[in-house]
Amino acid sequence: MRTLRVEVWSDIACPWCYVGKHRLDAAVARLPEPRGVEVVWRAFELDPGAPQAWPPEPYVERLARKYGTSSAQGRATVDRMTAVGAAEGLALRFDRVRPGNTFNAHRLLHLALERGMQGVVQERFFRGYLSEGEPIGDPEALARLSVDAGLAAHDVRRVLATDAFAHAVRADEEEARRFSIHAVPFFVLGGRYGIAGAQPVEVLHEALSRALEEAQQPLVSEGPTCG
Repeated sequence: MRTLRVEVWSDIACPWCYVGKHRLDAAVARLPEPRGVEVVWRAFELDPGAPQAWPPEPYVERLARKYGTSSAQGRATVDRMTAVGAAEGLALRFDRVRPGNTFNAHRLLHLALERGMQGVVQERFFRGYLSEGEPIGDPEALARLSVDAGLAAHDVRRVLATDAFAHAVRADEEEARRFSIHAVPFFVLGGRYGIAGAQPVEVLHEALSRALEEAQQPLVSEGPTCG
C-alpha cells in the first residue's frame, strides 16, 4: 500500500493552525487505514522579522493594530477563535499569549521530523504557546517544551546552539513561495492538491479519501509495448 504524504505549512503563532491540526488529526483517524497517511509539518513564519520577544501588549490590541481594525473588532475576532477552539477541545488563552520569533521553533520541528516525533512536538508547542502562555521565541522555553514532548535534551541544546536545520526552514519557506502560499494553515495532499485554511473535518476527510484512492492507482497501466 502506498503512503499518502500530507504536507502542512503552518506557524506556531497561528491559532487557526492549531485548530487545523486537530481537524486534520480527526480526519485522518476516520480513514479505514490511518497509517497510510504521513503528515509532515513545513515551516512558515507569519512575522519573520519579529524579535525574540515582543513588549507586553494585550493580544486584542496587538491583533487590531496588525490588521488596522478597532479594538472591538479585535475582541470579536479573539472571541470567535476562542469559541472555535473550545469546540475542538482546545483551551485558547489569548490573555496569556507571549509572541516572539518562531524561527527556532521551526528548526526544532525539523529535528523532531528527523526523530519521527514531529506531530507530538508540534502539538506541545501549540499548547505551550496558545494555552499555557509560554514565550515561543525564548530558547529556554522551547528547550523545556521540546524535552517535555520527548526529544533528547542534548539534541535540543545542540540545535539551539548552532544553525542546525536553518537551511531546512528556509527551504520550506521557499517552497511555500513557489506554491504561492500566503496564509496558513495550507495543506498539500500527495504533492498535487492544495487546501487552504482550517477546513472542517468532513472536508479534510473527503479530500484525504480521494487523494488516498488516487495514490493506490497503478502508476503505469498495462498496454502494448516495444521492448
